[in-house]
Amino acid sequence: MIATAFVLGGAAAVGASCRWNWWRRKVSGGIPALMYHKIGTAPQGSRLKKLWVTTAEFREQMEYLRDNGYTTLTFTEMREIEAGKSPRPEKPVIVTFDDGYANNYTDAYPVLRELGLKGCVFLVYETIESHNSWHDPESEPWIPMLTWAQVKEMQDSGVVEFGSHTMRHRNLPTIPLDEARWELTESKKRLEEKLGRSMLGFAYPYGAGAYAPEVRRAAREAGYRYDFGIKQGISPFPWNHDSGPLKRLFVRGDDFMVDFHLNMTRGRARF
Repeated sequence: MIATAFVLGGAAAVGASCRWNWWRRKVSGGIPALMYHKIGTAPQGSRLKKLWVTTAEFREQMEYLRDNGYTTLTFTEMREIEAGKSPRPEKPVIVTFDDGYANNYTDAYPVLRELGLKGCVFLVYETIESHNSWHDPESEPWIPMLTWAQVKEMQDSGVVEFGSHTMRHRNLPTIPLDEARWELTESKKRLEEKLGRSMLGFAYPYGAGAYAPEVRRAAREAGYRYDFGIKQGISPFPWNHDSGPLKRLFVRGDDFMVDFHLNMTRGRARF
């Protein structure tokens, strides 16, 4: 009986070690960049439910940041720290959202504002005031994207800073390089004209192109200071462009708070 319990306990410990990376060494001195997409309840028929984080879960995660002494930064604040114009916080973090869904305004923005935190949203220019047209509605229902009025309110509040996610959310390495350059430069140009500020941040759609030298070079030539991929981990801070795109911590809809804690402290929750 005791032997059986010992075996079962050992098996459970091994299983937990495989599922959760609690045994990894703690990461310090870097800048975690959380990656969200959609905040709220996944619609019926969604096959991408891992991209949905409920509003309650998002609030709990943001309360974790506040209660554990993290300072949320915008791209502009990161640049000021790197330039020596502002002091480096002890525990910096970036809260990013890809695509620019309307639920970033209705569900995430009020939480950030209430808790005194900040976020960064990467916009797909041609889908603003429209829907997520790059998704196949058979696998992921179309939902509203942000409107310009919502974008302006979020920016004017100082709670959210915006970056580019291209014009049409195309897979950059799979299209001709001149078209990829247009996606990069045109979205930056139009967003800057519309919002009246420099676009310092860029995120590669699907994470594609982050490690394709010619695409990443085009992003740099377009004038972005910070380019974000989807490779899991925590980047050093201050960040050096030559070290590769900024890594991010993908917050999944099926995560528990232990996952969130391990992401923040180890740079990875899952094996």
